[in-house]
Amino acid sequence: MSGVKTLTVSEDEGEQRLDRWFKRRFPQLTQGAVEKMCRTGQVRVDGARAKASDRIIPGQTVRVPPLPETEAPSRPRPDGVSHADAKMIQDCILFMDDHMIVLNKPAGLPSQGGSGQGDRHVDGLTEALKFGYKDRPKLVHRLDKDTSGLLMLARTDRVARGLSESLRHRNTRKIYWAVVAGVPHPRKGSIKYALMKAPGHGKRGEGEKMMCIHPGKVGDYPDAKRAQTDYFTLWFLGTRLSWMALEPITGRTHQLRAHMAEIGHPIVGDGKYGGSEAENAGDGWGATVGGDVSRKLHLHARMLKVEHPITKELMTFTAPLPDHMARTWKTLDWKEDDVPADPFEVFK
Repeated sequence: MSGVKTLTVSEDEGEQRLDRWFKRRFPQLTQGAVEKMCRTGQVRVDGARAKASDRIIPGQTVRVPPLPETEAPSRPRPDGVSHADAKMIQDCILFMDDHMIVLNKPAGLPSQGGSGQGDRHVDGLTEALKFGYKDRPKLVHRLDKDTSGLLMLARTDRVARGLSESLRHRNTRKIYWAVVAGVPHPRKGSIKYALMKAPGHGKRGEGEKMMCIHPGKVGDYPDAKRAQTDYFTLWFLGTRLSWMALEPITGRTHQLRAHMAEIGHPIVGDGKYGGSEAENAGDGWGATVGGDVSRKLHLHARMLKVEHPITKELMTFTAPLPDHMARTWKTLDWKEDDVPADPFEVFK
């Protein structure tokens, strides 16, 4: 154990949350450990008690209590979540206050349990996100298992209701980044095919697929639900691949994946809707590109604008790309800063 230290926030560290400053300085600490030290008054900023979510600035002094030099061998957690999983889900936190938590969900981790999803999912790991609260935080929306990016949780029932209402409000914007086969024409547009569950329950998950129904034929299918996806082509590589911004105006199951496949431009790595090169109509590339591009799904919830349920502030969150998509961007020499964060607003 180290002794008590008083450290000064350097100019290089800039303004940031206290918990993030701790985790950068002392990577062996978990989010829960930082929260507990603040809650019990062991941490002081300029001599005063502080919350983990408080922002610190260069020049301020931080009292650091005795810390373990390395992560101590630990006993099983009482909540049943492994220490590795607790650290993983806590490291996904992009934002947290007294009311809500925003995660950057990794690809491959389901939002909730269900058919074929296994026992390990975000909802099952929320015990590790209580940080002193009596109840677990609650999911207010979902992402597909293989889709990465922004996922919100509410820390109380009241906030859950508020966030659910915010998601239905016109001020809320969700923008996904994707890589698709081919280049859509026109480069900007809306897809308005309705969606309904495909019949059957085959070994390849046919019963979990969504069918696209032409808007003019929705009346013939009572189970079809109207759906709309706006798309914008941010960059493209010849005629083979495109970097897309996708905005789901509605929130149907598999909406972005089914809509892009329906117009002949499946999302790269989408085995369910992309098929193989020979099967895909469109430009004939299917969802398999080959070379140095990963076979994982290239769909990421990149940006979220939502009204805070308590303060009513309009907040904007941005999630870094997952590793497999970051490698694709590097391979294709695409630069994140070369495109607008919200092309639908810039190019109205």
